[in-house]
Amino acid sequence: MNTNMKILYLFNPWWEIDDWENKDKHLVEFNSMKIRWIPNWIKDISLKPFSLNFVVGPRQVGKTTGMKLLIKELLKKENKFSVCYLDLEIFKDLEEFREALLSYDKIRKENGAKRSFIFLDEVTNLKEWWRIVKSLIDSGTFSKDVITVSGSSTINILKERESFPGRRGFGKDVEVLPLSFPEFLTVKGIEVSKKETFKEKIREEFQNYLKVGGYPKSINGIDFSKDLINSIEVEILKAGKSSLILKKIVSTLLEMVPSALSFNSIANKIELSNKTVESYLEDLENLYVIKIAYLKENGVKFRKEKKIFVRDPFLLHSLAYWCNKEVRKDFLFEFAVQEHLFRKFKEIYYYKNSYEIDCIAGNMKVEVKAGKPHRKYPKNVIVVDEENIADFLLSL
Repeated sequence: MNTNMKILYLFNPWWEIDDWENKDKHLVEFNSMKIRWIPNWIKDISLKPFSLNFVVGPRQVGKTTGMKLLIKELLKKENKFSVCYLDLEIFKDLEEFREALLSYDKIRKENGAKRSFIFLDEVTNLKEWWRIVKSLIDSGTFSKDVITVSGSSTINILKERESFPGRRGFGKDVEVLPLSFPEFLTVKGIEVSKKETFKEKIREEFQNYLKVGGYPKSINGIDFSKDLINSIEVEILKAGKSSLILKKIVSTLLEMVPSALSFNSIANKIELSNKTVESYLEDLENLYVIKIAYLKENGVKFRKEKKIFVRDPFLLHSLAYWCNKEVRKDFLFEFAVQEHLFRKFKEIYYYKNSYEIDCIAGNMKVEVKAGKPHRKYPKNVIVVDEENIADFLLSL
């Protein structure tokens, strides 16, 4: 058996083994977890030929596991040779990748597969992977199939997505994120519509959420902080940058948030250029680590000071541990509100004039306080504090 065939059979054990899921690393780990759920996002993947789907999201959030669960469902009703999964990290170059896909095309035809569901995982591990996929779609080889590609960074994958004009068919863009607080409660078996019934439990679980966040492993009590930080460092190194400079920037950032800040204020503290700081923060934003909220006052002021927040509580704790920094309650509260508003409205800003409003999104203006507010805000500003923050997040 040649190398390409070995790779294909290695990644697609269901072609030979009936109980493959009992030996699959991702599904075995999934089944071993006390708290587990079938992720809703797999229902968003288009399975109607022709489709080219893009699944993006941070590492460790369960993208591969979700795809394996979808594969398990597909195999209940499809020819087993109609499903092909490949992790692109295994290929040393584009030619090897191309040969593997052409070998699969021969295998499926020999075994009577009328259509295929092809899953290409972590595509950003192979530079210019899209050239091969695009050429095989254009040649008609995979023009009647469903192709789903996944990646852990938007640094390249969103640019690569633009390389397929008119070639997406029924394909969808699917974003996979750590669970929000309402989703967290749901997987814990709490009906979020019954706020009064579960009032005390919701408050208790909110404190828990502020520690473990929304990653499957952290929800199950697994501390994978080092792996999470390492995965971010790996992506930064792939982008040709320094993990030491990354750590300095993150450390300085954690000293200054949640106050509004400038790239220059970070740069001056660690003797770097503004452009360097801006470039690293842009990469962290593309890696779903942070989000930058700009000032909104008679339009968006991109050059003014920004508010920067970390997108998940467990991720914040992991970064703080890495940099030996404290995580304060005001960090956690404000970041949680900013993230949930951003998910709902797909935008997030702040306002500062004679008074400051932490969050502006859609038609909402929200001020977040760790304690009781010491001043009055305009009537159209919602003030969120420790007493009502859990209810506020559930109301979005």
